[in-house]
Amino acid sequence: MTTNATPPAWADDILRLVLRRGDFDAVSGDLLEEYRDRIHPARGQTGADSWYVRQVIGFALRNAGVWGALFGVAIVARTALDWFAPTRDFSVRSAISTYVGIGVLLAAGFWSAWRSGSMKSGTLSAVLAAAIGSLISVIGAAGMLVMFHDPQTMNAIAGSGGLSEVFTMPIALVVDGLVFGTIGGALGDAASKKLRLDV
Repeated sequence: MTTNATPPAWADDILRLVLRRGDFDAVSGDLLEEYRDRIHPARGQTGADSWYVRQVIGFALRNAGVWGALFGVAIVARTALDWFAPTRDFSVRSAISTYVGIGVLLAAGFWSAWRSGSMKSGTLSAVLAAAIGSLISVIGAAGMLVMFHDPQTMNAIAGSGGLSEVFTMPIALVVDGLVFGTIGGALGDAASKKLRLDV
């Protein structure tokens, strides 16, 4: 049985942000057809809306997943370097890890906005990438701590900022995702529009 029910408009707006400009109509149409023909009659409005939102979240995570993995691996690598190759001067490591992190978030924002033609897409993608990367970082640090908690490693951890920094700093990086994703998104959106004008 087909209905005229519609999913939440905000979820459709997010779907538009995470898909390639040319893919939105086909993907949205397929999801809407499934929503109306199969999901809504079986689950009702609330269940169907929940299903639709989960589908959109899946697309959003796939859009930002690679960037999030790169961001998380960079943080875990820096943490491992500080723990297993301690130093007294963190300036070079800090500069390199900062530039890598900024570069990943700018690239995530640029790439997503370039694909979708929307600056907002860049912001969303980089915020999700930072959140995914932060989660990977916390899990990676916890795993390393479980395996390596000898006195030498614990001293290196204390000398590099302590465990509180390791487990709270990545969460604050979501704000960096917002800032650099917006910058990257603005650049990607502008480049995308310029390319369309030139063609």
